[in-house]
Amino acid sequence: MTSVLAELARTFAMLSLVSIGGINVLLPEIRRQVVDVHGWMTDAAFAHTFAIASAAPGPNVIVVSLIGWQVAGWAGLLVATLAIMIPSCALAFFAARVLARWSDSGAVAVLKAALVPLGLGLMLASGVSLVRVVDHDALTVAISVATAAFVVLSRRNPLWALAAGTCVKIVALHMA
Repeated sequence: MTSVLAELARTFAMLSLVSIGGINVLLPEIRRQVVDVHGWMTDAAFAHTFAIASAAPGPNVIVVSLIGWQVAGWAGLLVATLAIMIPSCALAFFAARVLARWSDSGAVAVLKAALVPLGLGLMLASGVSLVRVVDHDALTVAISVATAAFVVLSRRNPLWALAAGTCVKIVALHMA
């Protein structure tokens, strides 16, 4: 058990340091680590865990906590959660202090401007990666694309799109 906890800590601490844009940008790599590298979960279990975490109120980091819990119980939940949060929080704290000190520098403005498209690109890659893993037919791909379009183009709560997609899938299953 100790080696699993140490591996959870190492894996999520390393991922924490590259989480530009939040947990959602890390999902492809989290999935790769959890499913392909360590074999802690199957693709289906990962997708279900992500869906539960997304539907739950609170921050997106819940997915990491749930992975830790499924891998090693309450100790895994605690280790994974702290490992994903502490390194990035510490880095953000020190980066904020440095940026505040040199906020008048043109290089800081360029850095800030460069991080926006980087974060957006990582989030798009995350979405595409998840669609490739869980959507195996034309209907589910269409639901995912429609949901993404709804979220991007409207200012409504994304849960409406998730509810509509769920209803479409249920009707399609009953018609088949």
